[in-house]
Amino acid sequence: MSVTKEDVIEYLKNLSVIELSGLVKELEEVFGVSAAAPVAVAAQPAAAGGEAPKDAASEQTEFTLVLSEVGPQKINIIKEIRAIVPGLGLKEAKDLVEGAPQTVKEGLSKEDVEKYKKQLESFGAKVEVK
Repeated sequence: MSVTKEDVIEYLKNLSVIELSGLVKELEEVFGVSAAAPVAVAAQPAAAGGEAPKDAASEQTEFTLVLSEVGPQKINIIKEIRAIVPGLGLKEAKDLVEGAPQTVKEGLSKEDVEKYKKQLESFGAKVEVK
């Protein structure tokens, strides 16, 4: 019995954020690639073309929330991460926080990412928006 593309996609849908992050890192090592490389390459032509970076940012509609540093209130930050990422278990949220810097959530609207950033920063965390 062969595995179809749909089977793989269904399997990936059921992974936690931490499990998916680990899988991406392992795939990068096995295949000798980086998931971040296409983003960096795509950003260079815009900068070389002389366009102002704010033009690219004004067109951006989806943002990624990245936890850079935890800060002093780790327990509150773990609770907040669980509120931001529905379905994330306590262990996965704790692992995400302790493994900072880590991506918390991708594909967020500007309003949501700013709201989550303020909530995490209120507990002393350092957060990046990409």
